[in-house]
Amino acid sequence: MHCKIEEKAVQEIAASNIVQQTSFWAQVKAQQEMIPIAFQYQASDDLISVSSEGDRNTQDDVLVLIRNIDNESSFAYVPYGPKTAPDIENYGLFLEELSEALRPYLPKNCILIRYDLPWENPWAKEDDYFDEQGNWLGPPSHQSQEFRINFNTQTWNLVKSRSDILPTNTIFLNLNQSEEKLLQKMKPKTRYNIRLSEKKGINVQEYGIDQLDLWYSIYQETALRNNITLHAKEYFYTVLSQQNEFSQDVDPKLLMADHGGDYLAAMFLILSKRRGTYLYGASSAKKRNLMATYAIQWEAIKIAKEAGCREYDMFGTAPNANPSHPMHGLYRFKRGFGGNMFHRMGCWDYPLDKKGYSIFRALEINNQSYHSN
Repeated sequence: MHCKIEEKAVQEIAASNIVQQTSFWAQVKAQQEMIPIAFQYQASDDLISVSSEGDRNTQDDVLVLIRNIDNESSFAYVPYGPKTAPDIENYGLFLEELSEALRPYLPKNCILIRYDLPWENPWAKEDDYFDEQGNWLGPPSHQSQEFRINFNTQTWNLVKSRSDILPTNTIFLNLNQSEEKLLQKMKPKTRYNIRLSEKKGINVQEYGIDQLDLWYSIYQETALRNNITLHAKEYFYTVLSQQNEFSQDVDPKLLMADHGGDYLAAMFLILSKRRGTYLYGASSAKKRNLMATYAIQWEAIKIAKEAGCREYDMFGTAPNANPSHPMHGLYRFKRGFGGNMFHRMGCWDYPLDKKGYSIFRALEINNQSYHSN
């Protein structure tokens, strides 16, 4: 079993459905004082598959973001990567081999690698972790998760992070079907609200960077209403300004819905290879009865489909229908569009400096400022 690493230019990262693993995302994050590094790895087939019979290699790119913790230490963050998922039995083994291959290429003061894994959570495949209504109950304790993931490893060095950064639970819509089929699979209330918004004259259009102030005012209102941490306006400027400057593989779109000059909803749709992602959304408290949020979401789905995307990522929801969950409202809204729930693995750490990692982990309990998607 082996994993070989070779550094490559960030501009040359292969196109991907996962926008967080693209050269586009590398440039966006470089504007947030992170240092992007790209690698190509080759993993032997037996590292990926437990039933491997040959000596083939799996080859893929991985984007790593270096972030300073303080003047003396840093950590490496892998957003929704690596993309290639091995067999569940080899999750830990593959991450261990990849981590050790990456180690020599990382800064000397790098104390850990944090993988924000896009892979399906193993416990989301087991009936014991669902209730009678089909709601996923979530994975077991961190200790139980670590025992399973480290089982085949040499060092037992993988640690479940105390919290996750990017969304672990999402809903994927299959766009390989007609608009009529997509509508049929929605909940009746969602279908009704889409048609109501059309009947009431909600107008959805794409806007350029010159309308960023308008987006940001709706976004600020939403953040204050829902007690959400704000991104700076400059961040969204960076997302839109990267459009054709650096990566031809990613197309960010700012959509806004208005009614008689009142802007009622807005969102960032990101088209990346064969996936559309609903990355950021905002809505006004005005005229909520006109269902502008339904209109803009349906328009985004149609744009993604027309662009050749095969799937649409709703990007973040509650893991189940529990009404006490803080994201229950989002769950009901997004679930209404049909699609299938997908539960990711979340963040996993591979400490490179045990002492430094212990201090970092203790500080992280009370300080979420290290987190950035």
